[in-house]
Order: sequence, then structure tokens, then C-alpha cells
Amino acid sequence: MAFSQTFSSLSPLYSDSLLVTSLKPNPLFFFSSCSSFKPRRSSRHRPLSVRASSNATLDSKNGAVVGSGDDRGDSYGRQFFPLAAVVGQDAIKTGLLLGAIDREIGGIAISGKRGTAKTVMARGLHAILPPIEVVVGSTANVDPACPEEWEDGLAEKVEYDSAGNIKTQIVRSPFVQIPLGVTEDRLIGSVDVEESIKTGTTVFQPGLLAEAHRGVLYVDEINLLDEGISNLLLNVLTEGVNIVEREGISFKHPCKPLLIATYNPEEGAVREHLLDRIAINLSADLPMSFEDRVAAVGIATKFQESSNEVFNMVEEETDLAKTQIILAREYLKDVTIGRDQLKYLVFEALRGGCQGHRAELYAARVAKCLAAFEGRDKVYVDDLKKAVELVILPRSIINETPPEQQDQQPPPPPPPPQNQDQGEEAG
Repeated sequence: MAFSQTFSSLSPLYSDSLLVTSLKPNPLFFFSSCSSFKPRRSSRHRPLSVRASSNATLDSKNGAVVGSGDDRGDSYGRQFFPLAAVVGQDAIKTGLLLGAIDREIGGIAISGKRGTAKTVMARGLHAILPPIEVVVGSTANVDPACPEEWEDGLAEKVEYDSAGNIKTQIVRSPFVQIPLGVTEDRLIGSVDVEESIKTGTTVFQPGLLAEAHRGVLYVDEINLLDEGISNLLLNVLTEGVNIVEREGISFKHPCKPLLIATYNPEEGAVREHLLDRIAINLSADLPMSFEDRVAAVGIATKFQESSNEVFNMVEEETDLAKTQIILAREYLKDVTIGRDQLKYLVFEALRGGCQGHRAELYAARVAKCLAAFEGRDKVYVDDLKKAVELVILPRSIINETPPEQQDQQPPPPPPPPQNQDQGEEAG
């Protein structure tokens, strides 16, 4: 396989001290439901004085999913399986954690047959996302620190407290699922007919994209989603803003959620141009050992019988992951990647036959997220290897011919031996 050499050696470009540093994988990337969990301490990490929690959140007026004192389930008592308790699926859990660090990483697509924990992992990630601060009265969960991204009309109706500060509230990170039969109006927003009649003016009714901003936008069975809806969805996510121009309405709001899409290949393939626009494409159909299958059944049975016991079992891992996500979001602002490192990613994308530039662009962003998660401001060689594994390898085409040899003409065939010709003539 063309990429078999990727993880055993690197280009001579990476002989400097930065790239030859050997790193051990952070255990946070490889959850285990039964193992002792001790993350590698980075010299750059500050004392962990922040504990991420979505407890004690306020009622949301903007469609965000909020907690009621416990982020283990919703108001109806439903509890979701914790991500840390999922057996195996290390690459997928790594990709989800990177998406939690950088919502604009490009999205994550998970393929797999029925019963491979695709939805479980998506909802498990949502449970460890830190809460967000939003402007009171916002319909799109806007950040008070980024007024340039506020939706239209919010600046005129924003409220201030007695000290002159903008009124804000803490809400749980949204988790919005796109149903298969969703209409365009429900997705991007439309006219609120009832309110428009009451007020005598055209009133905009936000759609699912407004509710998902700064949270998780989950699409189950994306291969069965209407083609027009899926194209519209990805266009908005690529631009990071939703602009609605219809029926006398001109409205704009930010839309930068983390896209998580799942699908079962047995029910139909996903169009290639859609997968190309999603950064990380991984499969949950990996073979499991007999011991892992037994462990998976055991932990699932335990969760059905006593969910609180499972939550307590992985509480330390979950809390550490929450804290690491918060810190990594800050570190990401300072992470840099060198030109030679970009050359390596481009080379691997070319060697894999990847079309366009999305492969190396996504891989560079993933490598920076990996460095931020480790508490570093520079990309190391292991970050590049993992980025190739998560981004470039899944979208590659087997190509054993190096790029520099592809344009060369093959050598002419050798002439037949003279003694053979002479023997035939003599016969």
C-alpha cells in the first residue's frame, strides 16, 4: 500500500530537532473504559484551575439545549452513553476530540454498519463540550466577545446591565440534529407568519442552522439526505454564515458548528463531492477482538443496569477531557506549522492521489489541533503522522508511483537475443 511507509519514515526535510522529537500519544485520544487514565503533562500547561462543566446553566431563549444541573441526560431522564466508556474506535474518538477543540476543523464523517456506536459517540462528545456564553436575546448563540459576527439587528436591541456591560448568559453547547425530511425553510429560516401578522412587520424565524451555531450539528444517514439540502448545508458551513434572502427578508447570522455526519454504506453511498468537503472521514467497521467485544457488551449491560456506576467509572477521564478541550482552544491560537511541514503534507496528498487542495489544508489544521491538545505551540512529527492517518489516508487513491516519476515515459522493451533469432532462422 502506498501509505505503508508513511508511518515508518519521513522525508529528509524533517531532520531538525523539532521534527525528530519522539512523542508518546496522549491517553486522552485513546479512551479505555477499564484502564487507569493519566494524561501526559506538558511543560506549557498551566495549573488546571478550570473545570469544564455544563451544570447550573440558565434557561436558553435561543434554542440551545440546556442542562438542568446534570449533563448526563436531558430533562426527560434520558442518559447518553459516555464517550470515555466506548470500547475501541480510537481514531474516531480522536477526531471527535479535535473537532471539539476547533469547530471549524471541517467536520467529521463516520461510516459504519448498524450497531457500531456512531450516534453514541456523537452524543457522547456533546456531553463533554464546555458551556458557552451568549448574548441575551440572540437567536444564534453569538459570542459577546465577537460583535462583528452578531446576527443582523442584534446590536440595536442588545441589553446592558447597570454597569454598562452587555447582558449575557451561560448555556449548554447546542446539539442540533438534522432530520432526513427537513425542509429548506426549517433549515435556514423563514418568515414567522404569526408574529408578522401580530406586529405588522416581517419577522424572521430562525432555522436549525441558527440554533446549531457554536455547538454540534448532527446529520444521521447523510447519504439519504436530499441532495439539494446537503449541498445547501455544506455551502453554509463552508462560508460560516447563513444569508437568507426571500419573501421580503434579508437576514444574516453566523453558522460555525461542528458538523458530525454518520451513514451506513449498506443503505447507499455518500456522494464523493460531499465527502471531499468533510475533513475527517473514518469507518467504525473495524474488526474487534474477542476480548474487546466482551468488554463492549459488559460495559453496555452495566450502563443499562446502573448508568450512574458507569458515569462514576469514567468520571476522571471525562473531567480531564473537558479541561483539556478548554485549554487546547486557547493554545490553538498560538500554534504554528512550518513550511517544510506543509511540504510533507502536500507530498503525502500527492502520493495518495488526492484531488484538489482540501486534503492538505484539512491535514494542516488537524496537525495544529493535535499540537494544541498537547499544550504546544509548534507542530511535531507525530502530529503530522496522525494528520495523514486521519485526513489524507482515508481519501487517498492507491498510487505506488512517486509523483516525480508519473510524467516519465516507460523505457522501451529490450531487443530479443540474437542467438534466439539465429536459432529460429536456422530451424
